[in-house]
Amino acid sequence: MSGFITRSDILSWGRTPRTRVRVARPSFRDELKIVIENGCSQPNGLLAAGLRRSYGDSCLNDAGAMVDMTSLDRFVSFDRSSGLLVAEAGVSFAEILKLVVPAGYFLPVTPGTKFVTLGGAIANDVHGKNHHRAGTIGRWIRKLDIMRSDGVERSLGPDDSTGLFAATVGGLGLTGIITRVALQLMPIACSNMDVQTIPFGNLAEFFAIAAESERAHDYTVAWIDCLASGARLGRGIFSRASHSRDGELRVSSRAGPAVSFDAPSFLLSRLSLSAFNGLYYRLAGRPRDTTVSYEPFFYPLDAIGNWNRLYGPRGFYQYQSVVPTEDAEAVTAAMLRKIADAAQGSFLAVLKTFGNVPSPGLLSFPTKGTTLALDFANRGPSTFALLDKLDAIVREAGGRLYPAKDGRLPSAMFQAGYRALDQFRTHIDPGMSSTFWRRMNL
Repeated sequence: MSGFITRSDILSWGRTPRTRVRVARPSFRDELKIVIENGCSQPNGLLAAGLRRSYGDSCLNDAGAMVDMTSLDRFVSFDRSSGLLVAEAGVSFAEILKLVVPAGYFLPVTPGTKFVTLGGAIANDVHGKNHHRAGTIGRWIRKLDIMRSDGVERSLGPDDSTGLFAATVGGLGLTGIITRVALQLMPIACSNMDVQTIPFGNLAEFFAIAAESERAHDYTVAWIDCLASGARLGRGIFSRASHSRDGELRVSSRAGPAVSFDAPSFLLSRLSLSAFNGLYYRLAGRPRDTTVSYEPFFYPLDAIGNWNRLYGPRGFYQYQSVVPTEDAEAVTAAMLRKIADAAQGSFLAVLKTFGNVPSPGLLSFPTKGTTLALDFANRGPSTFALLDKLDAIVREAGGRLYPAKDGRLPSAMFQAGYRALDQFRTHIDPGMSSTFWRRMNL
């Protein structure tokens, strides 16, 4: 197959799925047509991939073909008066920030890592700490170009009457290959962040702080101690922030250490996790106000290279759910009790509320409610048993899981959580596929 090489080292960020795939890495957009033609002819079709920061198998195409888009990373235009950026889909958020921050702009929505491509962010319709105000990245796309298996490149905007734009935003790469994007940036006066940190003792306190914080702060998020129980269930550290109004416009870059080996399993024992969580909570100590550059607030883990290796050679699963607002406190409490009882919590457990800001994509994950995200080291059957119990709680509450974070989501739960699946299926490109989609058996 011209332009493709067989590789067995293609992993997602969770490192649990192991895959063998034929990969092409075009350098110019005019090479895409022949790459698509060759790739789509394979039995398992073709999938575009970026930096593969998805945790499960939505960015993989086992025994199929894959287009590595990271060399299609050029900036096309940047209007400094309006903040409209046009770029190829393979450009990373890290490179975008280098360009736009000195000009007084910032990404309107960003996930917890800057090492994602623009196309990948749209395919997963990523959200950030400001969902209650900004919604998902799809709301800020003014136009996207997509090439399908017929070789035709189409330009789509939010006013697209065919439904293909809505299917592509959050569409997991299944509607075609995003080639170029026009993104509306957000103006900022300073690259620093004014951050308030507030320890809270239980879930009730979290929800009270969250409700009060969304009225006055652009960004809100909380770390929680997922192993705390009893009266301390759901205790944690709440962070709320806004962009500083005065100061310099400076690109932030923190190059820290990299994890060069797979961590031993004893580092993820109940004892070590409990000790870490307790120490982290105590170090927060008291409420405090700080001013920091944007990078430690938005991207704390980016300072540690290959941090996913801390979960050992068997990899890990990230479990991210959203449940409706009405029963969110009780449902979250039930989930945390199951996690504490199983002693399989994580160092990084994130709790946040989503606002009532509709997402444009048919398969977009966020909806008004509360989202909980945790990492679980892959311990085999015991981990799957715990995740099955969490599934039952989330599904009964009318919630759903995030495909970008998933590595074992049951098909029935996916279908129950995403009501627009039938509509979405009408827009799937017949030449595109993924390991995730085939696992969903749809």
